[in-house]
Amino acid sequence: MILTVVEDLIFLSKIQQTAQAFGVEIETTEPRQVADRVGRGSVGALIIDLNHRSGAAVEVIRALKANPLTQPIRVVGFLSHVQADLATAAREAGCDQVMARSAFTQQLPQLLQKLAGKQAAPASQA
Repeated sequence: MILTVVEDLIFLSKIQQTAQAFGVEIETTEPRQVADRVGRGSVGALIIDLNHRSGAAVEVIRALKANPLTQPIRVVGFLSHVQADLATAAREAGCDQVMARSAFTQQLPQLLQKLAGKQAAPASQA
């Protein structure tokens, strides 16, 4: 299961629709609830909006990667392409992949399949 920390409803809807099309299970949560949700198990990856209004994205990543039990969880963060300092901070905190919003959107189907360990074709969109 992929956990998401995304507050932009349009962006979140795009992630949810793409996940559904590919049969990928996702769940959305708030930054302060990530540790609790991950602690319940079954989370294989985290997608996080590095521009989350809480300002806690980098701290969430740092905490996940500092814990030996959650360190293996793959973390993908996305942000505006002009935010080099935030991208560097996220990488230093342990973010496995930092992507510009445009690249994230373009590569979303492949990324979700990879994070979920799937290589299946999209579900029928009748």
